[in-house]
Amino acid sequence: MTWHNGFYAAAQPIPSPNHAPRPDVAVSLIVLHNISLPPFEYGTGAIDDLFLNRLAAATHPFLRSIADLRVSSHFLIERSGCLKQYVSCERSAYHAGMSAFRGRERCNDFSVGIELEGCDFEPFTDAQYAALLPLLHALCRHYPIDAICGHSDIAPQRKTDPGHFFEWKRLREVGLPVASD
Repeated sequence: MTWHNGFYAAAQPIPSPNHAPRPDVAVSLIVLHNISLPPFEYGTGAIDDLFLNRLAAATHPFLRSIADLRVSSHFLIERSGCLKQYVSCERSAYHAGMSAFRGRERCNDFSVGIELEGCDFEPFTDAQYAALLPLLHALCRHYPIDAICGHSDIAPQRKTDPGHFFEWKRLREVGLPVASD
């Protein structure tokens, strides 16, 4: 069984409290992000802490600036390829913020968010793509996904992720419904 109540069997479940009921609309969009906490640092555990509302703000000046955020994503793929899931895909995670896609606002209502541990300034790892591609295929089989885009596509005035190093070509080559480059 690949899915159980919106949780993907291949992902490590780490339930976040930061989610809401999904309105009665189909999940039709996947939004790709990048994240590193503190910025440009990997493997610190701070991403889990952010999504679980337990960020140790005193450990870094940047963490103090985001300690009160109540955000989440459905999935995180770490640099090693480790896949974690924080929110059931049957619920709205708080990943998109103020956003719009193809004339529809509030992308959290109809999208799944996937964070890739990384930044705009360096490539993602092969291990991350090795975890991402099966996840995208599983999501496209389970939900009526008609597009995969970046956070920069749904909030272009304020977001740049997943960044120009993200290899959209890898998704197109395996027939995934990429909305942009």
